[in-house]
Amino acid sequence: MNIIVFLADGFEEVEALTVVDYLRRKDILVDTVSITDDTKVKGAHNITVIADKKIAAIDDLASYDGVVIPGGMPGATNLRDDERVIDIIKELNNRDKLVAAICAGPIVLERAGIIKGKRVTSYPGFEDVFKNSIYIEKPVVRDGNIITSRGPALAVDFAIEIITYLLGEDKGTELKKDILYYELKEA
Repeated sequence: MNIIVFLADGFEEVEALTVVDYLRRKDILVDTVSITDDTKVKGAHNITVIADKKIAAIDDLASYDGVVIPGGMPGATNLRDDERVIDIIKELNNRDKLVAAICAGPIVLERAGIIKGKRVTSYPGFEDVFKNSIYIEKPVVRDGNIITSRGPALAVDFAIEIITYLLGEDKGTELKKDILYYELKEA
């Protein structure tokens, strides 16, 4: 398994890095990919992250099993407005690979034209963007190969759903045990 997590200036740090951390804990290869000309990408809260590679270095899209779009502003709009990102999302979706987005990130999926008639969610206030989709106010929504989530506090649930989708229910449950998720839910 190999997943792209796109990073653009203004990305929501907790949404991107929680997914990267938890997927890597389950031995899923993750490439953090900058869409800028630099591997240094500054998040929405001024945390600078060094991406694994730049988007121009993606030379074998067939080696990827999916893509994750974090939210954050203006990170999500920067991703939405990048034609290279849109083309990659379309191609992976056409091959029924994972396409996941959280918070404001689903606006990128809307721009790519891949969520028409699909069940989706997002950060509150973006509902009008998804007029051609079935908008659901749930923490995490999965419709086929597309997973969406609402925001930063749900980054853990979002990551668990991605792992469950990629590796099966047992691995999602295993991660929940590893990170003491059940203790959080009982608190």
